[in-house]
Amino acid sequence: MISVSSAQLDAWIIAFVYPLTRILALLATAPVFSNIAVSVQTRLILGLAISFALTPALPPLPAIAPDSWIGMLVLAQQVLIGVLLGFTLRLIFTAVDVAGELIGLQMGLGFASFYDPQTAAQTPVMAEFLSLIATLLFLALNGHLLTLSALAESFTLLPISATPFAAKGLAAVLSWAATIFSTGVFLALPLIAALLIANIALGVLARIAPALNIFAVGFPVTIVAGFTVLTVSLPYMGAALERLYDSGFVALSGIMRAGGALP
Repeated sequence: MISVSSAQLDAWIIAFVYPLTRILALLATAPVFSNIAVSVQTRLILGLAISFALTPALPPLPAIAPDSWIGMLVLAQQVLIGVLLGFTLRLIFTAVDVAGELIGLQMGLGFASFYDPQTAAQTPVMAEFLSLIATLLFLALNGHLLTLSALAESFTLLPISATPFAAKGLAAVLSWAATIFSTGVFLALPLIAALLIANIALGVLARIAPALNIFAVGFPVTIVAGFTVLTVSLPYMGAALERLYDSGFVALSGIMRAGGALP
């Protein structure tokens, strides 16, 4: 008859449930994986598969009773770490959304919205268009595989233990989040500059010909100018997004090191 002691059962729970908690927290917040098109069942199966694959390679785990207060705090910390990792990568796509909203506003398409399955809400058309391009490029550059690689590395830089997540890690997350707005403006800057020139030209035209209905003329002009500049700048946007992804994964590594109080 096979008998299992309480200590063995606790060790099995620690070895499997704690990593699974961090993995599921990341899958619930990371880009692509958290898409509403990916069902909860799919994310759960993927999380179980990743947990089974990573468990044998994990560093030695502490002997903590899962039903103790310390065990519950460690479990909550795994949720926090997974959410922070996914949130760090999510900010990359937030910058793209900011750029899309700025472009749509300058083009006069701020009123045109579209259902975004990522956020389950109405978003501007240009933001949805750029988000789709960013997602496809993220997959083409194997960003989803790099995300899983960073997840596996997190168990080395941030091992499962009772040591709390360092405050420097939270500061690093806030510092990375602060750059998102400037990044979104830089992505939209070519179109903002072109549309600013177009609006200045329309203003001069309105002064020269006051009888001209500038609202009837200006609206199609800004839309045509915006789409023209967007078409010209799309080949260069791939390189800009690739650099943005590189910066995101570098920031993710820095956050994990700062959270684990590593140099």
